[in-house]
Amino acid sequence: MPLLKQKSLIFAVILFCLPKSVLAANHEHHEHNAKPASDRAHHMESQISQRVQLSPDLLVLINQEMALIQQGIMDMVPAIAAGEWVKVSTLGQKIKESFILKQKLTDAQKEELHRVLPQQFIEMDMDFHKSAGMLAHAAEMKNADVVNFYFYKMNAACVSCHGKYAAERFPGLAKGGEEGHH
Repeated sequence: MPLLKQKSLIFAVILFCLPKSVLAANHEHHEHNAKPASDRAHHMESQISQRVQLSPDLLVLINQEMALIQQGIMDMVPAIAAGEWVKVSTLGQKIKESFILKQKLTDAQKEELHRVLPQQFIEMDMDFHKSAGMLAHAAEMKNADVVNFYFYKMNAACVSCHGKYAAERFPGLAKGGEEGHH
């Protein structure tokens, strides 16, 4: 079996054998998206309200963005394993460009985000989107190893951010007393 196919197969097996909590979070995502936008905004608000207060309209946009990012990442798994580099690159580029959030934000909402979001959150978000761009570029070069590296970095960024800023929604990622350790 060629090395690239073997690595892709191993990568796919690892991804599909993730703990039940990942599958449960995906199930919660589907139940969550079946609710009206106003209910989702309220649900999202309750998850981050202890740290950050955002307007309901902004919460709806953020929730839509997170759902699109999750779907994009999930769509990447079989595309990477199959070497569908155009699809992988397109998905990475869409994630880099923030599917809808940057396009739909008003100036007032942009100001609100920069005013209320912690600097570390903004930096984590910027790094995540940069990794998505690097993944897109690696896919254009058909470099499976580098694509896998940036896919890992993106997933690790999600875990880190959710553990820090959405622990109420993802209690399995709560840091406990381990914050600051790698």
